[in-house]
This record gives sequence, C-alpha cells and structure tokens, in this order.
Amino acid sequence: MRVFLTGSTGSIGSAVLPELLAGGHQVLALARSDAAEEKLRSLGVDVLRGSIEDLETLKRGARESDGVIHCAFSHDFSDLAASLEKERVIVEAFGAALEGTSRPFIFTTGTLLVSNIGKVATEEDLVPETDSLLSMRGTNEKVAIALALRGVRSSVIRIATTVHGKGDQAFIPMLIDVARKKGVSAYIGDGTNRWPSAHRLDIARLYRLVLEKGRAGAIYHGVCDNLTQTREIAEAIGKQLNIPVVSKSQAEAAEHFGFMAMPMGLDNPVSSKKTQEELGWYPAQPHLLVDIANSYF
Repeated sequence: MRVFLTGSTGSIGSAVLPELLAGGHQVLALARSDAAEEKLRSLGVDVLRGSIEDLETLKRGARESDGVIHCAFSHDFSDLAASLEKERVIVEAFGAALEGTSRPFIFTTGTLLVSNIGKVATEEDLVPETDSLLSMRGTNEKVAIALALRGVRSSVIRIATTVHGKGDQAFIPMLIDVARKKGVSAYIGDGTNRWPSAHRLDIARLYRLVLEKGRAGAIYHGVCDNLTQTREIAEAIGKQLNIPVVSKSQAEAAEHFGFMAMPMGLDNPVSSKKTQEELGWYPAQPHLLVDIANSYF
C-alpha cells in the first residue's frame, strides 16, 4: 500500500515510517524543509513538499496514495484553540479528498481527551462535551470518525499520555528539562494520579495494524497494560538526575511546570483491551519506568 504520512519526522511519525517500510508499504511523506526532505529521501521514501496548512497539498497527497496516516500537529501552545481549529479544517480536507474511496484515514489524538471521567476509559468512550480545549479536540476526533459515513475507512488512534523511547520529543523530555532547571523533580499533590504509557515502537506497530485491518469509524487505544503514577515518574527522573523529589500543590503547579501543569494534574486510567483483542496488538517493549533509566540520560 502507498501511504501518505504527515509528521514523518516527529516523535510518532519517525517511528511509524520505518514500521511501514518494514511491513512492505511505500511511503509518501510530507516535508516542509530541505533538511527534512533530504533525510526522508535518504530513507528511501517519496517526498511531497508542503506544510499541514497547505490544504491543496494535503489533498494531493491523499489522492496520490492508497491511504493516509495523519500524525502531524501544530504545537502552538500560545494559541492552542487556533491550532485545534486548523486541525479540524485539515481533517475535513482529507475527508473531501478521500470521500467515497473506502481508503484508510488514520487520525491521531490522545488519551488525555478522556481524563477524569470517573472510570477507566475504553475505546467506546467519547470525549465529554465541555468548554475545554480537550473537548474541542474531541470534536475533531468526532469529525474524523464521521468520515466513515462518507465512504472513508477512517479510524482514530488515541495515543498514551506519554509515548516513550529514544526519539521521544514530548512529555518525558519536558519533565526532565523542568527538573534540571528547577533542581527538583516534582509531582502534584500526592502524585497518585495515573498516566497510561506506550513505547514508540509498539505505537508504530499499532498504526500499521490499523492501516491494514482497522474498522471504519473505530477508535483504538495505544496504551500498555500498566498505568504509572505521576509520583513514580517524578521519582524515576529524580533518581537519574540525583535531585530531590518533591510534591507541589495545585497553586504551585503552574509556576513550577508551566504548560506541563495541566497533564501532570490529570488522572488518565485507560484500557486498550478491545484494541489488543481486535488487532492482535500486544505491547512488547520495556515499561516507561525502565525506559526512563535506559533511554533519556
């Protein structure tokens, strides 16, 4: 299958790309710079120059491929609402290009969308409708799912709160950076709130399986079976940096963590039981706490 992949040099996409190639698929990768294009071509993939804001380029990539995996996201946290609105427009553009083709379209969100819902979230749980930015992204998720009604084999992968391993560019490196700058590794309150996790290589395999076998309109969860308390994460980072591990109150969290205060304060118990059973996807890579010691320092 020829697959149009966005975000191919990012934390998730850079793991998905070699998994697709190893699985016998061809890749058409979106690249917005000369450096990215050179790197991608060296891996033996075709390149389409442009950005995720160039809707006509995105439509062209979709039309020239047998399926689309959308991993890219505009990480402008200074105006996250604007980034989420752009994401909705992008999903609709892909839908217009793929309508009536029955081709796969995989949209990426995160399990944080189903945080603090009072139970272990499953693939059947939709994002609660509130006035929060999480709900706004949940709307984008619903837009992607609804493409199934227009003849697109659209699926959503909610990736774990932290997708770890070499090449991680997200929450664990951010927490390590905060700990280094502050001289302490912190958690909020008693630190018993839980994060799901998954290794980048396990997540990459999940994308390939959803591409090959995913159901139209389905949501899949990319999480391993073990939840980790945020206090345990702080302790693992503190041990590697040889610095104190401390608790911060909710009032202190914003000043200490910055943007990371929001995810650090959420309880996000999530199950991937249905995903594992349907696709035969079983995480096999090291657990988060083991990986923090082995892959980040």
